[in-house]
Amino acid sequence: MHRFDPRGEVNRALLVGVSVYDSTRPKDPHGVPGDLAAVEHNLALLEGALLRGEVFRKGEVVVSGSPYLDAFSEALRTAADEAEGLLLFYFAGHGAVPSAGDELWLQMRNARVVPGSRAVFPGADPFSSVLTVLATSRARHVVVVLDCCNAGNAAQVCEALADRRRFSVLMSAQANNRIDAGDDATPTPFTSELVRMLEEVSTGRDGEVTFLDLAETLTAHMSARYTTLRNEPWEPQRWGDTDIVLAGAAPAPVPVDAVPVPPEQPSREPAKDHQGRRTPPAQPDEPTKGREARPPRPAVAIPPREQQTPPDHAPPGAKRRAGEGRSRPRAFALLRSRGRRTPSAGWAGRLLLWSRSRPRRAVVAAAVVLTGAGAGGHALLWGTGPDQSSCGPTLELRLLTDPDLEPTVRRAAQAYLTSPANTTSAGCRRSGITVYGAGAADAVTGFHDRSDPWQRPVSDELNPQRDIGPQPDIWIPATSASAARAQPVEPPRTYVTLEPDSEPFAYSPMVLSVPQNIAEESLRDRTGRPLATLRDKLLHRQRDADVRRTDPEYTDSALLASVGLYGAGTDVSRAEGTVAQPGPPAPTGADLLCALPDHRDVDKRTAALVPEFLMVSGLGCDGPTRTPRLAEYPTDVPPLDPTFVRVRWENAERDRAARDDAVRRFHDWLVGGTTEDGPGGLDVFGEDGFRAVSGGDFLGPRGNDTGTLARPSPLPAPARGDALTTALERYRNANGPGRVLFLLDSSGSMGDLWEGAGGAPGILKQSLGGLGGQDKYGVWAVASRGSSPYDVLLPFRRHSRADAERTIDREAAVQDAEADPYAALTAALDYMAGRGRDDERPQLIVYVTDDEDNDRFTAGKDLGRLLASAEDRGVPVVMAALDGGGCDRDKPDARLSEASGGRCLDTRADLVAGLRDEVARTGTGDE
Repeated sequence: MHRFDPRGEVNRALLVGVSVYDSTRPKDPHGVPGDLAAVEHNLALLEGALLRGEVFRKGEVVVSGSPYLDAFSEALRTAADEAEGLLLFYFAGHGAVPSAGDELWLQMRNARVVPGSRAVFPGADPFSSVLTVLATSRARHVVVVLDCCNAGNAAQVCEALADRRRFSVLMSAQANNRIDAGDDATPTPFTSELVRMLEEVSTGRDGEVTFLDLAETLTAHMSARYTTLRNEPWEPQRWGDTDIVLAGAAPAPVPVDAVPVPPEQPSREPAKDHQGRRTPPAQPDEPTKGREARPPRPAVAIPPREQQTPPDHAPPGAKRRAGEGRSRPRAFALLRSRGRRTPSAGWAGRLLLWSRSRPRRAVVAAAVVLTGAGAGGHALLWGTGPDQSSCGPTLELRLLTDPDLEPTVRRAAQAYLTSPANTTSAGCRRSGITVYGAGAADAVTGFHDRSDPWQRPVSDELNPQRDIGPQPDIWIPATSASAARAQPVEPPRTYVTLEPDSEPFAYSPMVLSVPQNIAEESLRDRTGRPLATLRDKLLHRQRDADVRRTDPEYTDSALLASVGLYGAGTDVSRAEGTVAQPGPPAPTGADLLCALPDHRDVDKRTAALVPEFLMVSGLGCDGPTRTPRLAEYPTDVPPLDPTFVRVRWENAERDRAARDDAVRRFHDWLVGGTTEDGPGGLDVFGEDGFRAVSGGDFLGPRGNDTGTLARPSPLPAPARGDALTTALERYRNANGPGRVLFLLDSSGSMGDLWEGAGGAPGILKQSLGGLGGQDKYGVWAVASRGSSPYDVLLPFRRHSRADAERTIDREAAVQDAEADPYAALTAALDYMAGRGRDDERPQLIVYVTDDEDNDRFTAGKDLGRLLASAEDRGVPVVMAALDGGGCDRDKPDARLSEASGGRCLDTRADLVAGLRDEVARTGTGDE
C-alpha cells in the first residue's frame, strides 16, 4: 500500500455544492426532485475543516456554491491546472443515473431531466467527463468525494482510467441507491460525519486522518446508523488503495537560525493591506496566537486586491478567498520537481519550505522576494558574496521542453542556478530559469503556424499561451526532427524565429521494455531486429502478451515509436490494434511504466515502448514493486536526440543583449561536461541514463541491474522531420472518426436473450456511447429468411445516439428463422473493406450472437477461407458471444476474432464493459 503526505505541496481543493436548482418538480415536470438546503451548510463546514487540517493553506480551497454547468466546468479546469501535490474535488448535490445505463451524472444548477434519450440530463456533467478533466492535472494525487444519490455508480467509470494509482474516490453510498439529504437546517448526514472525522485529528494514525482510515470509519458509522431510500444499509464506498493524509498536525517548524533571513530594505511608502489601507509596521517578535513564535519576516508591501490576479479568472459561482490568484510564484514552479525525484534545492528550498509553512501574508512576502529573484530563494536575490545586498533582480529565462524530458531538464536547470557559470564574481546569480513541459505536437504547431496568437491570443478556441505556456526563450524538443518540423511558415504572419543547434547534445534509443520473465534470453536476440519481429517473437513466447505505447500527440518518444510501429506498407489500423488498451494511453513513458504495476498480472505480460533512459534513471514510482524488465532494441524506431533551440520573438528587443548572454551561458553549460569549475549539463543527463551522441556510450554510470545493454548494435539514426509528420497524420487518421458495423443475431434462439438492458439489443445500445457525431455506423439483423443473410436495421451513416436507440427499439425483433453467420460475416467484411479503401480510419465489425447457429460456419463451407478473408481485409471482428464458452480455443468465434485482429468476448468476463471498450477504441464518443 502506498502512502502520500501532501503537506508542503501546492494543493488545491474545489468544493462544489448545489443547494439551489432553477428547475424543480412539481413546478417543472422536467426539473430535478427539489432544492437541497442542507448542502449549503456542507461547504462552509468542510472548508473550515480542511483549512484547520494543515494540508490545505488559505487560498488553496475554492468554494463554488450552486454553479451553472459552464461555471462548474471552468472551476474544475482551473483547479486541475493549479494543483501540483493533492487535488481534492468534492461534490454535493443531485446525482442521477439514466434508466438505460450506469453512468453517474452530477447535476448543476441548470440541470433538467428529459426522458427518452442519452441526453437525458442537460445541465449535468457525466462523471467520466469530470474524471477526464481531473486526469489532465499535474497533481501527484487526486481525491474525489461525492455526496449524492447513486454515488457508488462512479466506481466502474474509474476502471477506465489509464493512471488509476493516482486516483482515490470516496462515494457517499452504494451504486443505484438514493439517499436522504437530512434536515434543511443541518449538513447532509454523510458530510456531517466526514467533517467530524476530519476535525478529530487525534483519532487518526499518528495524529493524522488518512483516506483509508476515513473511508473505513465512515462506512462502519453510516451503515450502522442510516439506511438508503431503498431501505438498505447506507454503505459509503471507496475506490483506490493509496493512503493519503487529508488532515493532521502542522509539520515541525524549521528552526529560526536555520532560515536565511533577507536583509531588510528601506520602504519608500508605508505598507498597505489588501484593501489599500496603510498598516502599522509588522511586529516580528509577536507570536501568532495559538501557534509557536514565527521567525522575523521581511516587511513587504502587499499590493491592493485590484493589482493582484484579475478577478475575471474566477468562474461565476466560485468564491475565491482574499489574496488568492490564479498564478502562483514562479519560484514554486521552478523548485518543484514534476518528475519522480525531488532533489534538494539547498537554501532556496529551505526558504521556500519556511514560507510555505507560514500564514498567507508571509507566503505573499516570500513570493515577492522569489519572483524578484526570478529563480527562487534568498541566495538568488541577495547573492553569496560579501556584499549580498548589492545584487539586483536577475533575468528570468523560460524553457519549454518535451514532457518525457522535463524531469531531467528541470534537474539540469536547478543545478545550473548555483553553478559557477551562473554566478558573478560578487556572488550574485546571473539568471533564473523556469522549466515547463507541453504536448510535443502542440509545441510544433505553435511554433510552425501559431506564433501570432501565441503572442496575442484572440479567442478561447486558439490560445497557445494557455495550451502550451508562456513564450519561451529556449526550447528543448526530444528529437532534432521536431525542431525541423517546427520551423515557422513564411511571413507575414510569423512572429518567431527558431535557431536550433546543428547537432543534438544527447542520445537515448527507444526500447521495447519487456518483463524479464518473457524477454529474450540471448543478448544477441535483443538487438538487430525491427519492432514487428520483436513483437511477433514476444507473442510466440507469451500468447497473451501486450505492447503499449504512450500518446503520440503528447511526447516525441511515442511518435517515434509510431514510426516503427507503422513500418513500410503496414496497415495503420491493424498496427494501432497491436498497442490498443482500455482507456486513453499514458501521457509519458514514466507514467506508463509506473501505472503497469497497479495490476500485477498485466505488468508481467506487458511490454512498453519507452526511451531507454527511463530504465536507467529509476522512476521512483509511487506504487508497488515493478516487474524486472529487459530492454530490446528495435532497429526501425528512431531514437531521442534532444536538441537546444534558441527562440526569438518579434518585438522583444528591450533586454535582448542581456537575454542573449544568459541563454548563451546556459547553453554552453548544458551541452558541456565536467570542467575545472564543476559538473556541466551533460553530467546531469548522464546521471539520468542518456548516451553520448558520438559513439553511443553512456554519459554516466549505467548500473548492473537496469536491464539495458552497454553497446547495443546497430543503433538507429535520428528521425527525419517528414517521417514524424507522416506518422502523426496516419495516427490521427487512424484515431479519427471511425466506422462500426454491428451484426445482431436475430434468429429464433435469441428469444431468451432479447429483453432488457442485458439482452442483445440492450448490450448493443450500451456500446453506442463510444461513438461520436462524426462516426459512421449501422446495424444488420442477422436471420436468413430469404436470399440475403441479413436485413438492414439501421442504415450505415452518422447518427445521433438518441435516434439510433429509438430505431433499434422500434425495429429490432426476433425472427422465426436461423442465422447464417458465415454468409453474414463474409458480406460484412466485403462491405467494410470497400468503405475503408481510400483512408486509414479505424473500422470494426461487431457480431452479437448466442452461437446457436455456429454449425453454419462449417456445414458445407470452408471456414479457412473466411479466416483468410478476415486476415486479408484488415477489419477487426469482435465476436460477442452470449454464452460462457463461445471464446474457447479453436471455436469459430475465437479463431475468427484472432485472424482479423479483433477480440472474442463471452459471458465468463464482463462482456458489456469489454464491448464498450472495443467500440470506444474505434469511435470518438465520450464513453
